[in-house]
Amino acid sequence: MITQRDGLTLFSLFKVIVTAETLNRPPVHADPRRWRALGVIAIAQLMVVLDASIVNIALPSAQADLNISDANRQWMVTAYTLAFGGFLLLGGRIADYSGRKRCFVIGLVGFAVASAIGGAANGQEMLFAARALQGLFGALLAPAALSLLTVTFTDVRERAKAFGVYGAIAGGGAAIGLIVGGVLTEYLDWRWCLFVNIPIAILAAVAARRVLSESKADGSTSYDIPGAVLSTLGLVSLVFGFTQAETHGWGSPKSWGYLVAAGFLLVGFVVWELRSDNPLLPMRVLTERNRGGAYLTSLLLGVGMFGMFLFMTYYFQLILGYSALKTGFAFLPFSIGIIVSAAAASQLLPRFGPRATMLTGFVLAILGMLGLAQLTPTSSYGAHVLPVLTAMAIGMGLIFVPLSNTALTGVKNHDAGVASALVNTTQQIGGSLGTALLNTIAASATTAYIVSHGVSAQARAEGTVHGFTTAFYWSAAFLAVAAVAVAVLVNTKAETAHDGAPAHFG
Repeated sequence: MITQRDGLTLFSLFKVIVTAETLNRPPVHADPRRWRALGVIAIAQLMVVLDASIVNIALPSAQADLNISDANRQWMVTAYTLAFGGFLLLGGRIADYSGRKRCFVIGLVGFAVASAIGGAANGQEMLFAARALQGLFGALLAPAALSLLTVTFTDVRERAKAFGVYGAIAGGGAAIGLIVGGVLTEYLDWRWCLFVNIPIAILAAVAARRVLSESKADGSTSYDIPGAVLSTLGLVSLVFGFTQAETHGWGSPKSWGYLVAAGFLLVGFVVWELRSDNPLLPMRVLTERNRGGAYLTSLLLGVGMFGMFLFMTYYFQLILGYSALKTGFAFLPFSIGIIVSAAAASQLLPRFGPRATMLTGFVLAILGMLGLAQLTPTSSYGAHVLPVLTAMAIGMGLIFVPLSNTALTGVKNHDAGVASALVNTTQQIGGSLGTALLNTIAASATTAYIVSHGVSAQARAEGTVHGFTTAFYWSAAFLAVAAVAVAVLVNTKAETAHDGAPAHFG
């Protein structure tokens, strides 16, 4: 799945080049193994990015093979994103205090084990559990990787170039994953989309033990375990409530029971964070107007965008009859559009400021989503899908770069890690909630259509697309609310815009 991390990192590729001169003139006291360390970290990042886009392409095949219902199919995505986003901040704290190299290696090995379990899954429960386990180890691996980059490259210029290589891997890996996922699913089996992580993780773990140096942060080593548990259980309960609504209806006690429990748990999380001596999420990070607006925008953007990839994957394969490989190529223009527009956004940001740049991007994204809402079973890729995917991709690139920038506005040094991680945390959580909610909306709309129009093959196809387009209208509405949040809350001036390290951990 192509996600916001692509836009947040791709623009650095156009600004950073590792030159031979830099390599030949290392800074004083530089780690002589630092460039090999970058290679190891890049391999790990490639694995995480490949996993996201590969699994998306494999979804229809996995659903058919394991007899997963339409209501539950979203768990292949949300089980991972909920665990990843819910424990990301805690994972960063554990890596800082327990040892970044140690957590990096543990994260790699755990990710490989979880991938093996998922690839061997004999039912949906085993697959979803494996995806959640991947998310947990990913939440330990990803922040450790970025922290290792920061402490390994002490020279400012070299650090910028290291982050540029890291960002290039993130963006290029997403596009590669689409093709690799198509090849593995079509010519081998969808299970290999998970098995492929095993050799990559083992190679990176063995190399990491040889070339990475251990480092830890000073200060208090207490962990906010209750905060992590409250927030994650609250989010899982919320997703369960959305899923139950598709099966039993919104008025069902099962649906409302989970939703009410989610409300209590999430309110409890906020109360706990306000009273905790070492909060997982210091509320001062959220209370600054521009940062708060950026995080709210990131959350709503995840809600509005993640479901699009789920539904378009099924539209390509089930409605248009595309193979898994052809589906991967069908998404490539979206990836390319983000590359181009993110590079342009990094140049436009200092001149026009974040609000104008993001609002322009939202206009394009909303128009693109409304364009997808006009799809029919007979729509063609070239005339209907490609133009709106391209418009949406350009809009996303114009949003991601200033969003990352604004999230770090005025942040103090001791809160920089949390502020940076929170962009990806809100994105993953928003994506989890949005995928679950929109999948419920789509499945309910499809069922209602088929009930009223019959069960013929044509009615089932039309009903399926009707469900997708209903979800796209809702997605456009969430994007519109995000645009309002930008217009009302973000007021950072153009001259205060600054470049920083990638504000994500995914």
